[in-house]
Amino acid sequence: MTRQRPDGRKKNQLRPIRFQRDYTRFATSSVLTECGDTKVLCTVTIEAGVPPFLVGSGSGWLTAEYRMLPGATPQRQKREFIKLSGRTQEIQRLIGRSLRAAIDLKAIGERTITIDADVLQADAGTRTTSITGGYVALGLAIEKLLKNGDLDTSPLRYPVAAVSVGIIESEIYLDLNYPEDVAAEVDFNVVMTGNLDLIEVQGTAETGSYSRSQLNQILDVAEKGIKELVEAQKKALKS
Repeated sequence: MTRQRPDGRKKNQLRPIRFQRDYTRFATSSVLTECGDTKVLCTVTIEAGVPPFLVGSGSGWLTAEYRMLPGATPQRQKREFIKLSGRTQEIQRLIGRSLRAAIDLKAIGERTITIDADVLQADAGTRTTSITGGYVALGLAIEKLLKNGDLDTSPLRYPVAAVSVGIIESEIYLDLNYPEDVAAEVDFNVVMTGNLDLIEVQGTAETGSYSRSQLNQILDVAEKGIKELVEAQKKALKS
């Protein structure tokens, strides 16, 4: 018998996803991304210049920073100042890698794009929400460059989105919330393009193991979620 999900969703059903554009005033673009009860503010800043290893190459750069605000979880999270935790470093690198795949860096010239993902409220899936919302914020920022005449053509290659999938009591579930994330025997984060090509797969058996057959099922369920997230991204960028 299939277990009841805490929020009543079907096994292969996403949490409600919402993008609130222009949430803040001064960044090049900003999007408050809500995935169920997880809320991440994604902002984009574009500046002239690139890291030293790219000076003179004609190529731009995209990087990301990720932070969780102190009040984002039931127990206060201490602010990270000079020394970032290993988890924070790993997540912001994942966000940067994922969103670099979405853009032709040669086409933006020697500019640096910084994606800031600040978690306002965490109910699991903060890294996947950051990537999915970060792409929408990136798309809005590119729109501004095109509108201002700073770019002649869009450097965006394809949408990029991310979702979690887990195994709980031998059943596969899409887009885990916190109680499910804690209970999962196997936990995956999957990043894909709008063409359903893989960018990154992070999969861990917290207890026991998983089979090749289960891995294929996990990727199938992730594909379904990514398709729906990409459609939501497209609607947000057209609104």
